[in-house]
Amino acid sequence: MNLIALLAGAGLATALIGWPRHGLLARWRENRSAAARIRREDALKHLLKCEANGAPATSLSLGGALGLRESGAAALLRDLEARGLVSYAEGRLLLRPDGREIALHVVRAHRLWERHLAEETGVAESRWHRLAERQEHRLTPRQADALAARLGHPLSDPHGDAIPAPGGELSADDGQPVNAIGSGQPFVIVHIEDEPEDVHAAILRTGLRPGMQGYVMGRSGSALRLWIEGREVELRPSVAQQLSVRALDTVSRADLRGGRTLADLAPGGRGGVIGLSASCRGAERRRLLDLGFVPGSVVEARFASPAGDPTAYEVRGALVALRRDQACHVRIGSEERAAA
Repeated sequence: MNLIALLAGAGLATALIGWPRHGLLARWRENRSAAARIRREDALKHLLKCEANGAPATSLSLGGALGLRESGAAALLRDLEARGLVSYAEGRLLLRPDGREIALHVVRAHRLWERHLAEETGVAESRWHRLAERQEHRLTPRQADALAARLGHPLSDPHGDAIPAPGGELSADDGQPVNAIGSGQPFVIVHIEDEPEDVHAAILRTGLRPGMQGYVMGRSGSALRLWIEGREVELRPSVAQQLSVRALDTVSRADLRGGRTLADLAPGGRGGVIGLSASCRGAERRRLLDLGFVPGSVVEARFASPAGDPTAYEVRGALVALRRDQACHVRIGSEERAAA
């Protein structure tokens, strides 16, 4: 009886492991195949970014990007070449049309998914990149197109990177590290690198976002001192290296210093809305726009609560209460401009 039970158990185990479509062996093979596909797509994405920025792609650069030894990166490149996705010409590694199409889709899917997380979910910003890294390998081109349409065909992701069009080109990274900007030079943040995660998290804690304007105040010790949208920020050089900016030659420090936010209005004060801060995103941004805080609107601070926060503002004939951290998102011009 025990022998029969043992044989029956062995037969069941064999069936479970060897079941053609749902057995453990089939699932292991499927997972292994998916992991290999993801690695190929990650490699093609690296090659596309190198191509866009005019940087030579090598097995060494690929290994650094994917965390592989150079021998493993070389084997991966041989596999891509055998599949007709890459080629070598005059000693240079080049993407072939099929490889470029795959890479472009992966980049597009990643940046669209980050935009979705920023605009349509409450997911913490520190998790956007990692979640998009997974989803970029799952979205089909048709699903990516549908997502782009739902988001209103955005041109950039939350980090300032351009979202390529289907069949289009990947643009080169914009700007230069803020470390390279001279003292006193006004700039606008165009990109915040999201890797490595610990450095990205350090930038997020400062509240800096693409689209913000400021200038370099100077360097004190090992820190870079910046003035950005009404406050001073200090960054370590290793962190500042992840912040890409573009010089603003038509904007002066006085222009930047003269900017105010709704939170600066005392009761009875008036201002004209210039726009919303780049740090204001998603549902909060849509709410402020829906309430009437759009460029050109005249706002008057009516009265503050006994505790001083929130404050009631009159905009477009309605009375709206905003906390100070919300009012800081609304950039305004002078009272004289508003009255005019």
